[in-house]
Amino acid sequence: MKRSEINNAIRNSINILNDNHFRLPAFAYWTLEEWEKHSLELENLKIIQLGWDVTDFSMNDFAHTGAVLFTLRNGCHNDTNYGTPYAEKIIILLHETQQQIPLHFHKMKTEDIINRGGGILVLELFNSFSDGGLDRESDVIVKMDGLIRTLPAGSIVEIEKGDSITLQPGLYHRFWAKKGAGDLVVGEVSSINDDSFDNVFYDVNTRFSVIEEDEPIFAPLSNDYD
Repeated sequence: MKRSEINNAIRNSINILNDNHFRLPAFAYWTLEEWEKHSLELENLKIIQLGWDVTDFSMNDFAHTGAVLFTLRNGCHNDTNYGTPYAEKIIILLHETQQQIPLHFHKMKTEDIINRGGGILVLELFNSFSDGGLDRESDVIVKMDGLIRTLPAGSIVEIEKGDSITLQPGLYHRFWAKKGAGDLVVGEVSSINDDSFDNVFYDVNTRFSVIEEDEPIFAPLSNDYD
């Protein structure tokens, strides 16, 4: 992705969050000069990778496959001195292009995916085989706000504002913003998040994008603080 595309995506996401009356922590809005002033305070934030995360999964089609995320809380599997024993994210998805996070599952992480505001969240669900393959036959069992539902493989589920779905390790899922329903603010509350090893994508190889620096940074990403 070009840095200009990332900068524009962050600015647009701030506007969407403002429209939904959702305020991020103060450091989300720091200028680069403010980052410099706080440089000696950032060890915890860097290690658990709090902050902005913009990715097109190296598909070069951010409008359709990609997302803006902001990690509010996270921890470290190897050192409990850092962060929290859980994670929380906000994810912004655009409805006009049905912008999606592509099909994947997590090896360790259990997560609640919550419609925090804006539009309608849509998910597609499959089980996985023990070798990581996609199971297109067996029923999927999920909890939705504590209620247990059994769904056919490949089911499409819509999550209205305030509602949620719990995704267990090994459950393939992709999700997007329903076209015409408005840009979407998704919440994620989960066990500790580690994007370096815990994601298994069905047809995407790269979690983070390679960045082409075509203009100055508006806000640093959590994976390029250094």
